[in-house]
Amino acid sequence: MHFRQWKRREALTLLGGAVAWPLAARAQQPERMRRIGVLSTFGESDPVYHDGMGVFRNELAKLGWIEGRNLRTDYSGAGDDASKLSANATELVGLMPDTIFAIGPSRLAALQRTTSSVPIVFTGVPDPIAGGFVASLMRPGGNITGFALSELAIGAKRVELLKQLAPSVTRVAFIADPSHPVQAKMFAETEAAALPLGVRVSAVPVRDPAEIGAALDAFAREPNGGLIAYASPSVITHRDKIISLAAHHSLPAVYSFRYFVTEGGLSYYGVSIVEQFRGAASYVDRILRGAKPGDLPIQFADKFELVINLKTAKSLGLDPPISLLARTDEVIE
Repeated sequence: MHFRQWKRREALTLLGGAVAWPLAARAQQPERMRRIGVLSTFGESDPVYHDGMGVFRNELAKLGWIEGRNLRTDYSGAGDDASKLSANATELVGLMPDTIFAIGPSRLAALQRTTSSVPIVFTGVPDPIAGGFVASLMRPGGNITGFALSELAIGAKRVELLKQLAPSVTRVAFIADPSHPVQAKMFAETEAAALPLGVRVSAVPVRDPAEIGAALDAFAREPNGGLIAYASPSVITHRDKIISLAAHHSLPAVYSFRYFVTEGGLSYYGVSIVEQFRGAASYVDRILRGAKPGDLPIQFADKFELVINLKTAKSLGLDPPISLLARTDEVIE
């Protein structure tokens, strides 16, 4: 081999190595760590949070976001105290996350008051326009988007379900937290749907166990009563108390989430939390990859679930009609 040919080959080899080395070095560098915050209605020990966040994390992992490798999650938990909630929202925003996952309208409201720049993906909000969170469903604008539970008309379906389960019901206690952003609108929808059915609806504001006990004890003094429990934070936090009092006073009840029924409540009509968490993960992924929340349309649940606890029905002396059981998604015996 001539010296000139050898030098040329040597130069090409060296040049190729010089090009390959930076590429290999870049490939070996750790991935950029992205940060998300979670502000939740549920405490970390709550089985609902555990199940929902399990789906959320698994879905993110499928999309390439692995906790500890390229993703860090900062969690701020439940609590009904308004000042603490505001402090939790401020703390999360102060960590400068790439996006925040807000579970429930009171959490979303706290974040909305705290930041107009950090992207927020929500779940568990009944009607984001009525709640004042977004201006449009197709193009929310601003920094907020997410997955809504349902439109306000779902209140009518719950009244109808209660009458089918317990035809003798003529009085309904609408249990909710008065500080809840859309509680008043949901109550109005429920009341309007109840009137043609001969049912009178009373708002029962609850914030703590003592208030819940006093309110339901007073309501149960008159006959033909039933309950509709709206999924506000205080109702979720104290669901054991509400379920127990409903059983004690023989009050048929319709709840807003499935886990109320698996824990002993009579019935549930609503959307799957698990599907909401799965959808939220897809939007978090898109935002981490550069999408703007204001360009991502609000999505309403398109599948509703009906669950009835037959054991509880029997304890209340109720015999759900076959026609109702035939369209029930799940019967707990």
